[in-house]
Amino acid sequence: MQEDKLKNGGNLPENAFRELKKGEEYVPVMKPGEEYPEVTPYSVSVGLLMAVIFSAAAAYLGLKVGQVFEAAIPIAIIAVGLSGALKKKNALGQNVIIQSIGASSGIVVAGAIFTLPALYILQAKFGDAITVSFLEIFLSSMLGGVLGILLFIPFRKYFCSDMHGKFPFPEATATTQVLISGEKAGNQAKPLIVAGLVGGLYDFLLSTFGWWAENLTTKACAIGANIAEQTKMMFKINTGAAVLGLGYIVGLKYSFIIFAGSAFIWYIIVPLLGMTSDFAAMDAEVIFSEHARYIGIGGIAMSGIIGIIKSWGIIRSAIGLAKSELGGNKQGKMAVVKRTQKDISMKVLMFSLLAALVITFVFFYFGVIHNLFQTIIAFLVVTVIAFLFTTVAANAIAIVGTNPVSGMTLMTLIVASAIFVAIGLNGPSGIVASMVIGGVVCTALSMAGGMVTDMKVGYWLGSTPKKQQQWKLVGTFVSAATVGGVILILAKVYGFSGPNALAAPQANAMAGVIEPLMMGGNTPWMLYGVGAILAILLNWLGVPALAFSLGMFIPLHLNAPLLVGGLINWFVTSRSKDEELNNARRDRGTLLASGFIAGGALMGVVSAGMRFAGFQYTNTMSETTLQIGGIVMYLLLIGYLTWDCMRAKKD
Repeated sequence: MQEDKLKNGGNLPENAFRELKKGEEYVPVMKPGEEYPEVTPYSVSVGLLMAVIFSAAAAYLGLKVGQVFEAAIPIAIIAVGLSGALKKKNALGQNVIIQSIGASSGIVVAGAIFTLPALYILQAKFGDAITVSFLEIFLSSMLGGVLGILLFIPFRKYFCSDMHGKFPFPEATATTQVLISGEKAGNQAKPLIVAGLVGGLYDFLLSTFGWWAENLTTKACAIGANIAEQTKMMFKINTGAAVLGLGYIVGLKYSFIIFAGSAFIWYIIVPLLGMTSDFAAMDAEVIFSEHARYIGIGGIAMSGIIGIIKSWGIIRSAIGLAKSELGGNKQGKMAVVKRTQKDISMKVLMFSLLAALVITFVFFYFGVIHNLFQTIIAFLVVTVIAFLFTTVAANAIAIVGTNPVSGMTLMTLIVASAIFVAIGLNGPSGIVASMVIGGVVCTALSMAGGMVTDMKVGYWLGSTPKKQQQWKLVGTFVSAATVGGVILILAKVYGFSGPNALAAPQANAMAGVIEPLMMGGNTPWMLYGVGAILAILLNWLGVPALAFSLGMFIPLHLNAPLLVGGLINWFVTSRSKDEELNNARRDRGTLLASGFIAGGALMGVVSAGMRFAGFQYTNTMSETTLQIGGIVMYLLLIGYLTWDCMRAKKD
């Protein structure tokens, strides 16, 4: 019977999150040798509906406050709840497809809103010299998403299977725990549900009503403010439940390296810059956001180059497989591939990638640049950078669950703009070319990060990769069309510049960087170079350069809670001499942390809906009261997570 196919009451295998021993094999929940319902009219229709709804919600929230919530987890929660309400048997495979299709929304939105609204912002300055159309937004987002999917597929086996147990995969872990909860027997899903309620309610009250401080900072007291002013040194930490859960899943090793990168920037670079006359009058956070974090961008870029060099064997084997399939190798055709390892065939992949690149070239020539030589250069820039940074985006998501897409896109825009100016493509036409091209690259990198999550979820649960990949392409098309329409509507209703406009912080930052470059200005090449040299040194010393560089780029208040979560993980898994008990506590903590992430993500959608409906709450409490409240609530949250982990018992 189909409903009996899932073994162990829907539990993930014991070796799901650890490195495999020699000769050991990972067998997913849905067994490779059996067939399960995955792509059905139900799963496709619900997935596409989720893609439309969450694309609209994420676009509005992202343009308003600069934060794009991760859609994968809320959609997974809805899929599990809906299949339960409809009493669907053996729904796990269908729920994976729903999540895969629907999660395209947040991915495409992140790529689009970080760059394309900048065209409207600059249009206000340059008038009709800069034009914006639905087709530009749609094609930029859609082509970027398609390229991200196709460029990642050859690396799926490496990230999901070959590196089993070596990366923490925070977002994929949380999504998998949510999806498997619908299959669990008895009270096995209870910790996830309870933690989801606790984390969701905590983050909802925090973000919607602000009854305690969202960020604790030393600048809140007079002594701390004076130290920050005199030395440019400060400490800041986000008190949210979702970020704490993320830190637990990342673990102590990577969270420490990430925080070390943050500490290097905040406690060495920022104070050193603050000692110079040019920066003495600036606030520490301004020095970081407008100058010091560029070192992180240089580090991320160099980490990408190092990653490509290290991955050359994987790339070469993928190219060899492509040649073999395209040449009609009979031995390759006879090889039996397990259902759970079947990707889109290399032949179809290569033809699809070629078609996508041709359409991208035609779009650039006829829709954006109108000059053959300049189009060829722009096309090469997009292709090389998108390919180069695909593994960087995937690595970042696998390690920390945060894709540094805005930093990589900013680097792309700066490099592309410098090249364009050198070949005579400058002024308003150069700005349009840079932004549209930036949109393609940004969406491609965002999609590469999303794909590694999707494919890892499918790997753990036993989905068919080929089906996920095919329908991810459809979800991308629908999400790109939705985002294009939403951006046009929001531009007409609110606008992105002016007193009552939507903030669009990333797009405003991109516009601020591109305008002086295209009109003649300076670029912080020295800071990029420092970051690149540092990444080379770290790699030579055996320190994960990408994790350290992420720490240099992502703000301190988001890195500090990762370390707190990592310390909780270390504490609860090292208190006993009984290794089985430590493992039970670690696994319970993973469930609880996943609940925190899931609850926070879902409440983020609810909060966004309330804001869209016009709800506003004015908090009249003093900053001191909010900070004290934040300390108390954050300690209670840490205490709850630690206490509940320690309650675990051996099987």
